[in-house]
Amino acid sequence: MMITNADDFFTKGCGRCDRFDTPDCSTRQWIDGLNELRKLCLDAGLVETVKWAHPCYMYGDRNIALFGAFRSDFRFSFFNAELLTDPEGILVPNGPNAQTPSVVRLTDNKQVKKLAPILKAYIEELKGFADAGIKPVKVQRELELPNELAEALDADPQLAEAFHALTPGRQRSYVINLNGAKKSETRVARIEKFRDKIIAGKGAMER
Repeated sequence: MMITNADDFFTKGCGRCDRFDTPDCSTRQWIDGLNELRKLCLDAGLVETVKWAHPCYMYGDRNIALFGAFRSDFRFSFFNAELLTDPEGILVPNGPNAQTPSVVRLTDNKQVKKLAPILKAYIEELKGFADAGIKPVKVQRELELPNELAEALDADPQLAEAFHALTPGRQRSYVINLNGAKKSETRVARIEKFRDKIIAGKGAMER
């Protein structure tokens, strides 16, 4: 069962696999770095929530950052990264289908303290864009994805790879289903429920 409380991520994991709440969970080896990232975000005045079973940090009504843990690394992902100039060149794409470098991949817990000043500066830059109401220019896609789905794909490389491998009709079935929900939180909840089905290569209405 995927988590809905951020504290659980730091003590048990995300809940997406059977390693949840075991010593083998990927969060365990990176917990010192993850706690440093958490403190950095909270000290920057961001509000902690949970989206897609990962800690997500918001400023006003805008997502600013999200992070997660994997066996080989842990990652700090920026939303609306198209707005960042990234003068330090620390951002990389989140996956093979990602168009914008938006992720900082970390392979050592000690890296967080070294990168903290840069991460803080990028957070402040995104907060400034939020205050000014500035958003990235949307790239016209053949299939216009709901914002919640686009953000979920940016935050989850495995999900992104599986979704882009779907036939156009199956992709469209998810877009239609999600667009039928009036509230953003409903769309986020549906995406979480659809995750296993997308990874299995199925459409929204398939069993």
